[in-house]
Amino acid sequence: MEKTALVPIAEGCEEMEAVTIIDVLRRAGASVTVAGVDALQITASRGVRLVADQLISDCTGNVYDMIALPGGIPGAANLRDCDALTHLLKKQHAEGRWIGAICAAPAVVLAHHGLLANRKATCHPNFIGQIDRNSATEDRVVVDGPCITSRGPGTALAFALELVAALYGKEKAAEVAAPMVIG
Repeated sequence: MEKTALVPIAEGCEEMEAVTIIDVLRRAGASVTVAGVDALQITASRGVRLVADQLISDCTGNVYDMIALPGGIPGAANLRDCDALTHLLKKQHAEGRWIGAICAAPAVVLAHHGLLANRKATCHPNFIGQIDRNSATEDRVVVDGPCITSRGPGTALAFALELVAALYGKEKAAEVAAPMVIG
């Protein structure tokens, strides 16, 4: 069964993370919607231009199996400040569906909006202080309930494969990883 995922992008997001999430989920067979929070075309943190499928405002009536957030600064702050995305994330959380966030996004977006309460989580070392100290870990990828968090660009592939495992199972994640010659 095809799963659906929403990957919001914003000015200044981390391109390695965004593209890795989108690519790996699509390799697994997920229907991925890339949604710009302010515009269809954004410039990512290292100057790479990314083009969204649609605006986040066009996604608010949809239900997704997963919402996965790339990090980066100021990208994560731009995601945090998007009311339409906040609405989608809070609804996703309340309904117990998957949320993933990497790099600055777990702290800057999820913790800011109270979506990490009583969950173990990780994020980029520069932002770990924004996660409750009883919840914060330094693990590369953390899965706690329907929430997956990760540290940064260097963990993006492991994070994306964990997103696949959440949606389709570990066997599918291994199947997707094999032709990418991981380890």
